[in-house]
Amino acid sequence: MNSLKKILITLIILMALAINLYATPIEDDDQYVVIPTSGSLRGASRFLAQHSTTGLMKCNKNPRLCRAKGSPGPDCCKKTCVNVMTDKQNCGMCGKKCKRQEICCKGKCVNPMMDKRHCGGCNNRCKRGNSCTYGMCSYA
Repeated sequence: MNSLKKILITLIILMALAINLYATPIEDDDQYVVIPTSGSLRGASRFLAQHSTTGLMKCNKNPRLCRAKGSPGPDCCKKTCVNVMTDKQNCGMCGKKCKRQEICCKGKCVNPMMDKRHCGGCNNRCKRGNSCTYGMCSYA
């Protein structure tokens, strides 16, 4: 009976140690790829759901990772794959941030509330003679 208690306590300690090691994130600079997941986590436990990271691709050692299928973008900026043609934090080139009211269209920061070529969103061109006001062509 006493040896059964020792075995049970040892097993519990080993399981707690394994769960603790698995749940602790490890930071390293090695390259890794996590392809964005689609669909819901219905049926998955909360323990598994808390470890899913989507859209994260480190490209500092191998920028070609950004051209892989499922990548957020073909460009590598600050160890992250992005698309400099649409990314507001890296518009046109790495580190070029758009202002708060601006969006990134074709690698240029534009104000979608006033720009006739990008009225309300990228590539929404107003017809000739119409103006862009409040993100709508020929408002009022």
